[in-house]
Amino acid sequence: MTGTDGEQAGTTGGSAWSPLRRRVFRDLWLAQFTSNVGSWMQTVGAQWLLVGHGAGQVSLVQLAAGLPVLFLALPAGVLADLVDRRRLLLVMQAAMALVAAALAVLAFTGHLGPWTLLALTFLLGCGNALNGPPWQAVQPSLVPREELRQAAALGAVNQNLARAVGPALGGALVALLGVGWTFAVNAASFLAILAVLATWRPDASERAPRPGQEREHLSAALRAGGRYVRSAPRVRRILLRSALFVPGAAALWALLPVSAHDSLGLGAAGYGLLLGAVGLGAVAGAAVLPTVSRRVGGDGALALAGAVFAGALLALAVGGSVPVALLALFLAGAAWITALSTLNASLQVALPAWVRARASAFYLLVFQGGNAVGSLLWGQLAQHAGLSVAMVLAALFLLGGVLSLRRLPLLGGRADPTLSEAWPEPRLAVEPAPQDGPVLVTVTYPVRAERAPSFLAAMRKVESSRRRTGAVTWGLYRDAARPERFVETFTVTSWSEHCAQHHGRYTGTDHAFEAEARELLTGEPTVTHAVTVPRD
Repeated sequence: MTGTDGEQAGTTGGSAWSPLRRRVFRDLWLAQFTSNVGSWMQTVGAQWLLVGHGAGQVSLVQLAAGLPVLFLALPAGVLADLVDRRRLLLVMQAAMALVAAALAVLAFTGHLGPWTLLALTFLLGCGNALNGPPWQAVQPSLVPREELRQAAALGAVNQNLARAVGPALGGALVALLGVGWTFAVNAASFLAILAVLATWRPDASERAPRPGQEREHLSAALRAGGRYVRSAPRVRRILLRSALFVPGAAALWALLPVSAHDSLGLGAAGYGLLLGAVGLGAVAGAAVLPTVSRRVGGDGALALAGAVFAGALLALAVGGSVPVALLALFLAGAAWITALSTLNASLQVALPAWVRARASAFYLLVFQGGNAVGSLLWGQLAQHAGLSVAMVLAALFLLGGVLSLRRLPLLGGRADPTLSEAWPEPRLAVEPAPQDGPVLVTVTYPVRAERAPSFLAAMRKVESSRRRTGAVTWGLYRDAARPERFVETFTVTSWSEHCAQHHGRYTGTDHAFEAEARELLTGEPTVTHAVTVPRD
C-alpha cells in the first residue's frame, strides 16, 4: 500500500503468517477457529429450521444474534478495560457453551419451536456481545506491534475460513443427522477456547493503577471511553466507514438461505455449499489482500470491496443459476475480508492499551449492530416487496458508500499508540487526594507574533489530545496586554484522572502533537494545577 493509506491499513514487512509463530496467539487462533466452525454449523441449523416460516423469520436469526450488541457492547468494553480479561472470557465462553447445549437438548427432544430458538439465539448473542471487546483487546497483547496488521488479517482469515468449512459441515450434518447435531457440535466447540484460556497467564500490569491513580469506576470509565472516541477523528472515520458498509452487506447473510431455497431450489447441503463459496472467496481474498492494498491503498481497497459486494448482490438478485451464484458468492467473500481486514487493522494499530476494549466496543457496536439492523430491514423488505428488490436496494446502499469515499476517506498519517512518559511530572507543594477535583490545569506559552497562526493550528491537535486523555473542558486564550503570550486551560474531573493523563493515557501521538506546538515557543511554558476548594 502506498501513501498515507499504507500507514493506516496496509501490511508491514515480514510474513503474513508470522503471528502464528507466537504460541499463545497460535493456540487461541486454532481454538477460535474450532469455535467459529461450530458457530457457523449452528447458524446453518437455525436458519434451515426456520426457512419454511418465510424470509422475515429467517432474518430474525441474525437480528437475535446481533441485537444484544446494541445494549451490551459498551458495558462489556468498560468491563474488559477494568477487570481480568482472561476471567471474563472464561465466564462468557462457559455460559455460551451451556446455552448451546440447551439448544441441542431441546432440538433432540422435539421441544425447540421458532420463538424458543430465537430466544436462546438471543442469549448466545448476549454472550458474544460481552465476549467481543475483551477478545478484541487481548489480541494486540499477543504479538509485537509490528505484527498487529498481520494478526488482524489472520483474525479475519480465521472467521472466513470457518465460514468456508462450517456451513458445508453444517449443511451435511443437517441432511444426514438433523438440526440438533449442529447445536451439539457448537456446544462442544467452546471447550477448545476454554482449554486454552484455562492455561494462559497474561500480563495484567498494563491495567495496574499508577501513583496517584485509582481504578476507574464503571460510569467514569464509560464516560472516558466516549470522550476518547468523540475526540479521535481517526477512530470516528473508521466507525463511519463501517456504518456505510456493514448494513448493506448484511443483506447477503440474512437473505441467502431464502435465495438458496426459493430461487435456486437447493436443500440444506446446497445451502452449506453456497456459504462455503463465500468462505473460500474470503480465504482467497486474504491471500491477495497485501498486493491489492499496496497498489490501491486503504480507501481503494474499501471502494473495491464495496463495488464487488454490490455486484454479487445484483447477480444473486437477477440470476437463477447455481454456478453464477457460486461465483458471485466467491467474489463476495473476497470483498468481505478486504473490507473487514482494512477496517479492523486500521483500528487496532491506532488504539492505545488503556482504552482498547472500550473503543473496540464502539466498533463492534457499529459493526454487529449494523449487521443486525440491516438483516431486519432487508428481511422485512424481502417479505413484503420481494427478494430481488431487497438485494438490489442493498447493492445500491453499498454503491452509495463507495461514492462517499471521495469526501469521507479513511484518515491517513502514522499513529503511535504506545505509552509515553514525556509529559513532565507536576511540581506540587501539596499532593491532592485521588478523588479531589475538578482539577484546572493552566499552561502559559510564549510565542512570537509571526508564529501565532502556526501555533494555533498545532494547538488544535493538542486540544484533541487533551480531550482524548480526559479533559472535559478546554480553551486557548491570548493575553490582550501581551499578545505574544497564549494561555491554555483544561479541566479534568479528579486528580486521579489527571494522573492517568500523565501515566496511563499519554501516547507517542499525544507527545508528537505537543512537541509540534512547543517547537514554536520562545521559551519554556509555565504549568499550574488548581484543585477545586470544597464548599463548607
